[in-house]
Amino acid sequence: MSAAVHIANGTLIDGSGAAPRRSDVVIDGDNIVAIGQPGAVASKVPAGATTIEASGCVVMPGLIDAHCHITFDDVQSNDELFFHRPPTTAALLTVFNLPKLLLAGVTSIMDPDTIMGIGPQVRDVVNAGAFAGPRICTGVQALLTSVGGTAGRLIPDDGAVGYAAIVNTIDEMVTTTRRQIKYGADWIKIHATGSIPTRQGEVQVWRLDELKAVCDTAHELGVPVLAHCRNASSTRDAALAGVDLILHASFIDDDGLQAVIDNGAAICPTFTFLANLADYGDRVGAGAGMKEIFQGEIKATAAMLRDAYDAGVPILCGSESGFALTPYGHWHAREMEVLVNELGLSPIEAITCATKNNALAMKMQGQLGVIADGYRADAIVVDGDPAVDVTVLQDRRRLRAVISRGKPFDLTMPWPERATLAGEKVANWAGQILTYDAAVTRADHR
Repeated sequence: MSAAVHIANGTLIDGSGAAPRRSDVVIDGDNIVAIGQPGAVASKVPAGATTIEASGCVVMPGLIDAHCHITFDDVQSNDELFFHRPPTTAALLTVFNLPKLLLAGVTSIMDPDTIMGIGPQVRDVVNAGAFAGPRICTGVQALLTSVGGTAGRLIPDDGAVGYAAIVNTIDEMVTTTRRQIKYGADWIKIHATGSIPTRQGEVQVWRLDELKAVCDTAHELGVPVLAHCRNASSTRDAALAGVDLILHASFIDDDGLQAVIDNGAAICPTFTFLANLADYGDRVGAGAGMKEIFQGEIKATAAMLRDAYDAGVPILCGSESGFALTPYGHWHAREMEVLVNELGLSPIEAITCATKNNALAMKMQGQLGVIADGYRADAIVVDGDPAVDVTVLQDRRRLRAVISRGKPFDLTMPWPERATLAGEKVANWAGQILTYDAAVTRADHR
């Protein structure tokens, strides 16, 4: 049986930023081998190729999620994330969840940090064809100082827990970076900011010389560095230190923007988590006041990121899927909507961020994220016009085909579902404090 695929009579959005056009696409193995007007590439279609009729549909590159935590399993709390996910359980649930991404049209992901560093092993078994899943580029564990990351005092003063490796001296930072590369890290991640219970917002918890030590060590071994930066100073210092990809860049200011431009960093704002919390948090029990806080962060950051985009800084799209607010298979395409609404990008520009630009996160620039001769064969066929309304990409029911590594994925497969595992959820003793007055009041109403 031929490994070739012929996508016929579709409207092509090729991911390069070019205007949509009518085109056939011919795939042979994991390579795009021909593109042209319907009928013009008939001679290049291998015998026995599978034909996918795309009349009335859009053909475009498979979506790339440049910030996806595939080993987290849609956790509801930091407690669950750090203390209820042993490595073996996390690995098994990861391969259970991977098909959800393909069902949503996501054919590649970059996972910056993974439970107990299992990312390289997950990547390798997927690459070997043992399990169905998207292409994976991965980190091991995020490097944190003892101040911690977004989990505050749940992070120990040293050692490792969950996705975190705690490093407290430059020697430890260098050694851990080398060790992670030895065990297969595609990226090194730094948590440049963290939460302190007595402070509002996240504060910078790494010095410039510490950031630079990690960047220099990783770069000497040919591995790029990314950093979680949720304030202005950390974004500036990450860029000055040589960080290749900055996640969030929250509240970036003029100095930070200039440092990003001067040092050639890219930015993946990952607004989706914030936007979901702001727009829908009240539907899933988020705390009061969260809407205003996160809408404010988006507004404060988006204006400067538009300046960054106009200055040529690569803007990438990530969903931070892996949490209860961003479950797998549901929100991978929402970042494009936020870029349109908040940065004023056109749908085509936003699609380019999620495809061509996101190839940077996969370390496959010039190979992935564009439908062009010689590129890797990841593509989707969509019933709708994302060039007019980019939100159609959020509705997986509109997908007519997903091609991953040159092979059509079975979109008729049932959505993966499972029961709750024993001990995986936090069991609270009560939903509220049981005071004497509350008990007496209830008794009085009996």
